[in-house]
Amino acid sequence: MMVDYWPFIVILVAGWLATDFWRWLGVVAGNRLQEGSEALHWVRAVATALVMAVTAKLVVFPTGVLEASPLWLRLVAASLGFAAFLVAGQRVLVGVVVPLAILGAGLLWL
Repeated sequence: MMVDYWPFIVILVAGWLATDFWRWLGVVAGNRLQEGSEALHWVRAVATALVMAVTAKLVVFPTGVLEASPLWLRLVAASLGFAAFLVAGQRVLVGVVVPLAILGAGLLWL
């Protein structure tokens, strides 16, 4: 009976060990960083760059239903959404709702 489940147990333990080490290392290192330190600024910059890279990939190379939408529509929605985000005082809700509304309207119009 246990023979049937051993691959899943190995996968769970190996996955836990591989990720948990880095989480604990992040906690230990994070507790030693000062709020205004260069290292923390670098970490924030790298995290922001990674999020923006994923966002750009999703806009330029979408999957699913958005794959059929024109690139210009996705770029216009993203650009106007970002502008609305800045004008609204960097409110995340505005930065999400505005491009979705523009993209939805554009898809209905096409």
